[in-house]
Amino acid sequence: MAEPLVQAGPAPAPAVAGIQPLRLQGVCYHREGQALVHDLTFELSVSTRTIVLGPNGSGKSLTLRLCHGLIAPTSGTVRWMGRAANGDVRARQAMVFQRPVLLRRSALANVTYALALKGVPRPQRRELAMHALKQSGLAALAQRPARVLSGGEQQRLALARAWALRPEVLFLDEPTANLDPAGCRAVETVIAAIHAAGTKIVMTTHDLGQARRIADEVLFLHRGRLLEHTPADRFFTAPDSAEARAFLRGELLW
Repeated sequence: MAEPLVQAGPAPAPAVAGIQPLRLQGVCYHREGQALVHDLTFELSVSTRTIVLGPNGSGKSLTLRLCHGLIAPTSGTVRWMGRAANGDVRARQAMVFQRPVLLRRSALANVTYALALKGVPRPQRRELAMHALKQSGLAALAQRPARVLSGGEQQRLALARAWALRPEVLFLDEPTANLDPAGCRAVETVIAAIHAAGTKIVMTTHDLGQARRIADEVLFLHRGRLLEHTPADRFFTAPDSAEARAFLRGELLW
C-alpha cells in the first residue's frame, strides 16, 4: 500500500528571476481552415492556480497547448514576460495530460529517465526521483512496472515525474477525468502540494466541484473565445456573462 500523501501548506512567494507572467495577445489558432480559438488576450497571474473552464469544444486543451508551446498560434503572440524569459522557457515548465504516456519501465525509471533527459547528473537522479515519488505517495511502488499501476497511481506518477523537474509552471489537462472519487482526491492532494512548493498551476477540468476547490482564478471559454477572466470567488458567485451563468447551472451550451 502506498504511504500517505503529503499535506500542502501555503504557497511561497514567487521566484525573483522566473519566466512568469505569461501573456497571450490576439492569439488565434486555425486547423484545416477552421478557427478553433479566436483572439485570446490575457495574462496569467504569477503563482496562482488558474482553472480553465468551458463546455466541450470550447478550446480549453488547445489553449493549454498554446500556452505550453506545444503548438504555435496561427496569429498573435504567446510570450513569457519574466526576467528569465530569454532563456530556455521550456525547461521551466511541464505538462501532464489526461492520459499520461508512461514508459514500459518501473515507476522509478520513468522519473529517472525524465531527469536524465533534463541533464541531471546520474548520481543525483535516484535520490531526486525517490523524493518525488515519496511526495506523491508512490515510494512503495517505485519498482512496480508503471503500466500495471491503477489509473490514479499512473496519474500521480505522471505528476511525480513532472514535479521532479521542479517546473516553475505546470499545465494539467483534465488530470482526473477518468478517475474514481478516491483517485481524484489523491491527485488533487498532489497538485496542492506541488503548488505549495512554489509551482504555478494551470489546469483544465470539467468538474465544477474540483474547480471550486482548486481555483484562485478562472478562465472561461466558449466557442474558442475567452468570455471571463476573473477571481474564482467572483466567477462562481456572480459571473458576468450569460454563457457562464448557464454553464454553472448545468445547461447545455452550443
